[in-house]
Amino acid sequence: MGDLLDLLAVWMPRQRWYGTKGRDPRLTVVADWQLADDARLLLVRDEAVQPAIVYQVPVVRRAEGSVPPGSLIGPASEGRVWADATTDPAFTDQLYAWVTVGGEVGVAENGFLGIALAPSGDRPVAPRATAKVLSGEQSNTSLIFRPADDQDAGIPIICKLFRQVNPGINPDVELQSALAAGGAAFVPAAIGEVRGSWVTPEGVPVNGSLAFAQEFFEGVEDAWRVALDAAAADEDFAARAHALGASVAGMHVALAAQFPTREPEGVDRAAVVGAWERRLSIALAEVPALAPYADRIREVYAAAAVAPWPALQRVHGDLHLGQVLDTPANGWVLLDFEGEPLRPISERLQPDVAVRDVAGMLRSFDYVSGAVADDDGAAVRAWVIAAQQAFLEGYAETAGPDRAVDDALLAAFELDKAVYEAIYETRNRPDWVGIPLAAIGRLAPLG
Repeated sequence: MGDLLDLLAVWMPRQRWYGTKGRDPRLTVVADWQLADDARLLLVRDEAVQPAIVYQVPVVRRAEGSVPPGSLIGPASEGRVWADATTDPAFTDQLYAWVTVGGEVGVAENGFLGIALAPSGDRPVAPRATAKVLSGEQSNTSLIFRPADDQDAGIPIICKLFRQVNPGINPDVELQSALAAGGAAFVPAAIGEVRGSWVTPEGVPVNGSLAFAQEFFEGVEDAWRVALDAAAADEDFAARAHALGASVAGMHVALAAQFPTREPEGVDRAAVVGAWERRLSIALAEVPALAPYADRIREVYAAAAVAPWPALQRVHGDLHLGQVLDTPANGWVLLDFEGEPLRPISERLQPDVAVRDVAGMLRSFDYVSGAVADDDGAAVRAWVIAAQQAFLEGYAETAGPDRAVDDALLAAFELDKAVYEAIYETRNRPDWVGIPLAAIGRLAPLG
């Protein structure tokens, strides 16, 4: 195991899902599930940062030269090599069986039990399927399973393998499963999930989400691409944006009905406003162009702090146009309820302000104006304003007066999101920083 951990310490930092960039991993084994045909499912703890991060890493031993490009981890023994098992049928076939049939994974070498839960959905799935890893993901690894042949009738499914594993149910599993079970058409049908059990360094037994499978929609675009195409063609998007607002409101209404809510207290307001202030301090240090707006931004935050706040409830937490699919049968379908990946899991599981999701979608529409070429920007800007207004109208009509969005609170959440974007763009895409800066100028105008 020591040799494999040494290989993983070199291989993991090169993976997009590895969250501790710039540091050498310090790995120990948390659990080691022995699977069929030389495949193993590992949980490894990385103590290069505190708190330590537990990663899920399926591996397999194969003959040298037989593994797909990009899957090689390093040499094993006797002419064999270690490879990433997400591209190997020994692991993918087992994963498909867990999420569609259920059962127990088995006892790990170090005595920890892995549990695969029975499927939670009622959509027909094929008895056999072929797997393909979805490219382009950042923090997880998703596999698309399609029926193995024409005789294996059933829907295609997508199974998300959570790379960072935490105690407790992952909010992506918890929220989507609850919404799907309640009959919501604006989320994919839930198929099944896998959980694992392990022991913390303090000797405390815990269990957490390892994988989640749901219906996969073939050949559809996400709302970001649909919106870009519509804006570039100057097509009226008001009806589509209105429907999207209604779907987001329907999500909030359903989540409030299925999970506990509570009225915000002073400590809740202070925590949110404190987060705004901390982000603004970072932005002022890294984005010099923000300096003239600092006082006005703080005035917007102060107005929001004393404005009416809705009851706190479970929310999506990372909502934007890229998290929405345009489907023929279900209309807009919302995805990825895992929340903002950079926030601690304990925060993502807490009731929040639903306005956060509304602001995230408004900011996503605003980014269309920077991504679509336009000679003077006026036409695309008008398109964005109309889409945002239609979205808010659709949201208000479905949410109802009890969930009316206060203008001061919405402005503050929008502004905070734009401040975050200014930091991100300055660090990663300086050519795009003008988009959030322009938004800040509108939300916190000078003079």
